[in-house]
Amino acid sequence: MCSDSVRSRKSYKPRKIVRVGSRKSPLAMVQTNLVVAKLKEQHPELTFEVVTLETKGDKVLDKALSAIGDKGLFTQELEEKMHSSEIDMAVHSCKDLQSTLPDGLCIGAFLKRDPREDVFVASKRHAGVKCIDDLPKGAVVGTSSVRRRAVLSHHHPHLQFKDIRGNIGTRLNKLDDDANGYDGTILAHAGLVR
Repeated sequence: MCSDSVRSRKSYKPRKIVRVGSRKSPLAMVQTNLVVAKLKEQHPELTFEVVTLETKGDKVLDKALSAIGDKGLFTQELEEKMHSSEIDMAVHSCKDLQSTLPDGLCIGAFLKRDPREDVFVASKRHAGVKCIDDLPKGAVVGTSSVRRRAVLSHHHPHLQFKDIRGNIGTRLNKLDDDANGYDGTILAHAGLVR
């Protein structure tokens, strides 16, 4: 995301340091570092400084996303930092952006798309299971995505679905802790690649 106001100022002079906002999560940092590397290739005369922060969506991990708010759970703090000129741009996964961006903000660029598929990961106790179709009736699959839950429920009515929150490492740890009761989870292939 970028701020329209920076580009529209008549007296605007390019800075030598560009402050790039990012969430602190490992996946967000990988994505941000990819963007910064591309920017450095195109603008070797500039210095890029990454400014990290946590968002409401990062902090509240014990509730379903639908229970903690609807707009900007992972972006609001980045948007506020851009509006206050504390950062010049932000890097964020498109899946969490609102369909209509706040006034004064725009999407400046996209990286080449990573794999778009979702991936099924079985818990350790189901190590031989390679496909979600092979889970037994009543098995519990972790996902916090309303979209994933709807599609999976339609195609796999014999399964149960339970919220699972956190970054990829946290989700995999929750998956393998028998006390949590997960038999599998669904993750974005792009997140696993990064």
